[in-house]
Order: sequence, then structure tokens, then C-alpha cells
Amino acid sequence: MKFLAILLAIAAALYVLVCLLLYFQQERLLFFPDKLPADYRFRFPGRFEERWVRAADGTRLHGLLFQADEPRKGLIFYLHGNGGALDSWGDVAPIYTRLGFDVFLLDYRGYGKSEGRISSEAQLLGDADAAYRQLLPEYPEAKTVVLGYSLGTGLAAWVAARHHPGLLILQAPYYSMQDMARSHYPWVPGFLVRYPLRTYQVLPQVQAPVVLFHGEQDEVIYPGSSHKLRALLPATAELIMLPGAGHNGMTDNPQYQRALRQLLRGE
Repeated sequence: MKFLAILLAIAAALYVLVCLLLYFQQERLLFFPDKLPADYRFRFPGRFEERWVRAADGTRLHGLLFQADEPRKGLIFYLHGNGGALDSWGDVAPIYTRLGFDVFLLDYRGYGKSEGRISSEAQLLGDADAAYRQLLPEYPEAKTVVLGYSLGTGLAAWVAARHHPGLLILQAPYYSMQDMARSHYPWVPGFLVRYPLRTYQVLPQVQAPVVLFHGEQDEVIYPGSSHKLRALLPATAELIMLPGAGHNGMTDNPQYQRALRQLLRGE
């Protein structure tokens, strides 16, 4: 009996230790940035320029603005996933510029040329909002599409709820990061998640049309996340499931591109 009690005590101590590590090392588990030197030169086809955004605390955030040929239909405000930097994410821009839209992509703190490091959810959301606000004088909101991919979907929904874009597109959205944690690590208490990113709370507040895309074989964000979010939205919202598609490479998916052309026609 004493031996069993010792084993249980060791197991409990290990559990607490692992939970503490998850709590304090969360940024390393959630964000996988690639850093770029300040003099890095981007090489993409077409016209683009580097932009800088000043965050509320003075941190300089880096972005790229890709320009479509005239006449331009509007702006795609693109919030990318949790890995890499703009040297790779910039490859998505031609899909949208060919449809007549300029594309702005933001690198989060610590990604690419952006300064600082991510330390809180409020900071992450505030940075996305600062970038969106900086572009408002150049692009009418009615012609702005907020688009989020994976990690960026929670941020995109939050930005769209605070403003009035013409359309919100979410690629592989999550119900919340707490829900994601339960899906992958059911033994982790939800209160340990310091980046809850509750998409389910803000998405119903979005006044713009909403379109959700999700791969039926998504191995990172389970497809049921989009089904649960769709249930919170009015009948006009769309959920487009992509047969055979996983988490990565959605932008190159032929079905996604066909649906995108239909969505942006006439925007």
C-alpha cells in the first residue's frame, strides 16, 4: 500500500511539473518563427513593397504589400499560420493578385524582420489590429477581405469583429485554442492555455459575410472545429469542406481556388 502511495505521489508530481512546463513554455509550443536579417531581400514575381507597422508599445512589425494590376478590386488582409516568415508565406500572394486584389501579409513579433517576441494574446491581437488600422486610409473597408490561415484565423475573426470588412475568409479555423488543447492533450486543464483565442466568441459578432474552408483530412485542426463554428453563424455563411485535403497547402488546392474565384468575382 505504501509503495502504491509513493507511485501515485511521483505520478502527481510529474503531472504538475509537465503542466508547469506547458504553461511557461507555451510560446515555444505554439509559435515557430523564422527570423530574417534586416537586409534580407525578398524575391517574388510581380510588384511588392515592404511596409512597417508601429505597434502600440512602439515595436516595429514588418509586412509585405503585393500589388495587383489595374484596375484593382480591393485588399486581401492576410494573417498567416504559426510557422515560417514572409519569405515563404509571400508565395500565396499571386493567387489573389491574379484576381485583382492587393495583398498585405504581416509577420508577427519575432517572425521575419519583425521586432520583439510574442508574450501575450492581447499583444498578438493588438498587433493585428494596428496593421489593419494602418491600411484603412488606403483601402475602403467594403473592398477589404480579411483572411486568416490556421493560427491566423482566430486573429482574423477578432479583427473582422472589431471592424467592417467586406468579407471574412477562414482557412482551417479552430473553435478555440483551449478546444485544440483538449483535442491533442485531453489531460491538460483548459485554464493552463494562455492563448485561448476563442474564435467561437468573436465570430458571431462579425457583420461581414463569412466563408470557412477546411480540409476533410486535416491532421492538425480537426474538421469538426469548422462545423461547430458554422453552427454559430447565420444561414448566409458558408462552410466549404475540401475532400482529401490536409492542413497544409490549402491555397494551392484546385477546389479552394475555384471557390475563391467565385467568392471574389464582383468584389
